[in-house]
Amino acid sequence: MRKSLTPGRAAAWALLIVLMVLTLFPFYWMLRTAFSDNTQLAGHPSSLLPVETTLGAFKRVLGLSTVEEAQAQGGSGAAVNFWLYLRNSVIVSTVTTLCQVFFSAMAAYAFARLRWPGRDKVFALFLAALMVPPIFTTLPNFVLIKNLGLLNSFAGIILPGALMTPFAIFFLRQFFLGISRELEEAAMIDGAGHRRIFFGIVIPMSAAPIATLAILTYINSWNDYFWPLLVGQQENVRVLTVALGVFRSQTPQGGPDWAGLMAAALIAALPMIILFLAFAKRITNSIGFSGIK
Repeated sequence: MRKSLTPGRAAAWALLIVLMVLTLFPFYWMLRTAFSDNTQLAGHPSSLLPVETTLGAFKRVLGLSTVEEAQAQGGSGAAVNFWLYLRNSVIVSTVTTLCQVFFSAMAAYAFARLRWPGRDKVFALFLAALMVPPIFTTLPNFVLIKNLGLLNSFAGIILPGALMTPFAIFFLRQFFLGISRELEEAAMIDGAGHRRIFFGIVIPMSAAPIATLAILTYINSWNDYFWPLLVGQQENVRVLTVALGVFRSQTPQGGPDWAGLMAAALIAALPMIILFLAFAKRITNSIGFSGIK
C-alpha cells in the first residue's frame, strides 16, 4: 500500500534533499572549476557553469601540454609528475592495507576466540586507544622513524599504520564472536590447531567484513596527508595528497592554477569514489553484521 505524503514526511524529504545538495555541491564546484579556463575564472567567480569549458587543466596535470601552452591557459607552468605520485600512493595504500588487515585479523581472533590471562583488560586498553587523538602519537612516531633512518622512504610512511589499529581489531572481533564455536570444536576433534582453524575456517567465513575493512583502510590511507608530508618529502616517495599541496604552492605567475588543482584533485579522488560506490552495499551490510551501532 502506497503511503500518503504527510506534512512531516514532506518536510523530511525536503530536509534530506537540502542536505544532499549541500553535501554534493563542493564536488560539483570542483568539477566546474576543473573544466574552466583558469584565465577566466577570476572574472566569473559566481558562475555555476564552467567558464570557457576546456580540458586544458586535465592536460596540464597529466603532462600532455607544454609549459608555454599551460601558461597561455592560465596555468602556473609548474610540473606535476602525476604518474609517479599515483604509483607512490598505490604502493603505500596497498601495502598498508594488506599488512593492517592481516595483523588486525590475527589480533581480533586472539581477542575473540582464545582464552588467555588478562585478555579482557588488554582489549579494554585497545578500546581506550580509540579515544586518543592521532595527533598525540604523531611526534613519538616521527622520532622513532627518524632514529630508525627511515625518513623519505616507503617504509617510514607505511610502518606506523601497518601492524594494526584499535578500530580494525574491534570491527573484526565483533564478527568473529558471532561465528559458531561448534565449527571450531569439530575441527579440533579432527586434529586442527588454531592456525588451521584461523586460515581454514574463520578467514573464509569472514570474507565480507575483511573486504569491508580493507576498503575502508585503503580509502583512509589514500587520503592521508599529514603523516606522508612529515616523513615523505622527497619526490621519489611523495604521494598524491602531498603532491597536490606542493602543486598549489608552485605559483611563479603569482596566481594559483585553480583549474589545474581541481583537475588533479578530481583525478586523485576518482579511484576512491568508484571503489566506495562499487562496495557501498557490502560495507553497510558488514557493519550491520559486525554489531557496530
